Amino acid sequence: MSETVSEFVAVGRRKTAVARVRITPGTGKIVVNGRAFDDYFKTQALQNTVLSAFEAVKQVNQFDVKVTADGGGVQGQAGALRLAVSRALLESNPEYRATLKAVGFLRRDPRMKERKKPGQPGARKRFQFSKR
Repeated sequence: MSETVSEFVAVGRRKTAVARVRITPGTGKIVVNGRAFDDYFKTQALQNTVLSAFEAVKQVNQFDVKVTADGGGVQGQAGALRLAVSRALLESNPEYRATLKAVGFLRRDPRMKERKKPGQPGARKRFQFSKR
């Protein structure tokens, strides 16, 4: 017989980045795409972005996190990871909803790059007008 482990799965997105998260009760070990957390997110600001969801609900080093992040850049991936962790924490304990919502961690950031339109060099830029 296998032992049942409580595992919480969630998905977070920001811009074009997607983060899929599995959190399990543990010691606070975070693995992103098979790499150590501080190796993947090198700057302190990016690390704080991710860990802020745990700090908001006072659950730092209470969960092990396994992440698959793809698309976008590291900044977008960090934002997507924060949303995914927040959703997974909410799944583990619905009482966290008020705290996470007040801080704004349950809101998806929908800003994306606007698509290039045909007949112009960019999304909004036009080719130079020549009268003659």
